[in-house]
Amino acid sequence: MTFQDIFKKSFLEGWANTAITTEEVIVSLVFASVLACYIFFVYRMFTKQTFYSRSFNVSLAGVAVITAAIIITIHSSIMVSLGMVGALSIVRFRTAIKDPVDLMFLFWSISTGIICGAGHAQYAVILSVLLTLGLFGLDRIPDAKAPMLLVINASDIDIEEKISEIVRRYAGAFTVKARNLSRTGVNLTIELRTANGAAMLKELIETEGVETASLLEHDGEAVF
Repeated sequence: MTFQDIFKKSFLEGWANTAITTEEVIVSLVFASVLACYIFFVYRMFTKQTFYSRSFNVSLAGVAVITAAIIITIHSSIMVSLGMVGALSIVRFRTAIKDPVDLMFLFWSISTGIICGAGHAQYAVILSVLLTLGLFGLDRIPDAKAPMLLVINASDIDIEEKISEIVRRYAGAFTVKARNLSRTGVNLTIELRTANGAAMLKELIETEGVETASLLEHDGEAVF
């Protein structure tokens, strides 16, 4: 018997099976289930003012429990863990997660399952409490006032200077984001911040040569 055979034999015998009682499995899964329900309600409360996906929220709770069961199985046998790694490596998830907050909740659910499955449920509880306090604390911080987009259609191609004078009276600073000229007129898109948009629009629409004037709010991701 070579040294390599001895090493393999001792490695497999030492790690092939780890005694895990039924009580430990039940406790780990119960903690994972309780924290999964907690994540479910936190996600529901945190996204109540945005687009809420119930199916995604249910999947968050399920992922935590499933991950805990996988970690318990891996922890009990090195052979099973190797087989499970090979099985999971062929799985492809093609559902795109567009909101970074949803991605954070998904990692929270997975990490909760891993921690509970490893037998450290107290750390998962601490993580959940701190993360909840951080989420709702940061959510109370007011955002800066979003800029607005002023879209003007005019029949006079030389009217831009007159429009700028009017806008300057209502907005301290503004930026022309787009300027489209044609033989029949001009189209302007101006980014600005103003507290009296209604009065500005009224003065603009009464200006000779201005056909339409629209004031839109945006979140900084406008594409021209």
